[in-house]
Amino acid sequence: MARPTPVEFDKKKTVAENRRARFEYFIEDRYEAGIALTGTEVKSLRFGEGSIAESYAEVRDGQVWLVNANVPEFSHGNRFNHVPKRPRKLLLHEREIAKLTGAVERKGMTLVPLSIYFNGRGRAKVELALCKGKNVADKRNTVKERDWKRDQARIMREHK
Repeated sequence: MARPTPVEFDKKKTVAENRRARFEYFIEDRYEAGIALTGTEVKSLRFGEGSIAESYAEVRDGQVWLVNANVPEFSHGNRFNHVPKRPRKLLLHEREIAKLTGAVERKGMTLVPLSIYFNGRGRAKVELALCKGKNVADKRNTVKERDWKRDQARIMREHK
């Protein structure tokens, strides 16, 4: 039976996307989290720069942190420019943090950022997913399904 489609967030401008995460993990839950940024980080993200390809989130001291996300230095920034790979605090409600902490500690799940985007109000947000890792057979199965869907679409186009 197919999984229900998750609720989509109000994404106006996507800055960075972690497309590999959908291949590497089974995505269980999605959360929208605010992100604490400095001025030059926001400017750099507005220019469309940034990468979350190798980043992850962790719960430390009752707070969630985005680790290893790369927001390059702002080109017109001066001595007040930011450090590109610093840990950034994610802004979530206490109940959400407690739920994430329990899932990570008890169930052995992982917190993976799926995308960084600006919402309708112009705020930078992170789409955070609670994931379970796939093994090699699951990844192979994912590739088979993707290839079959591509072939199916090609056959349907030729049939018309």
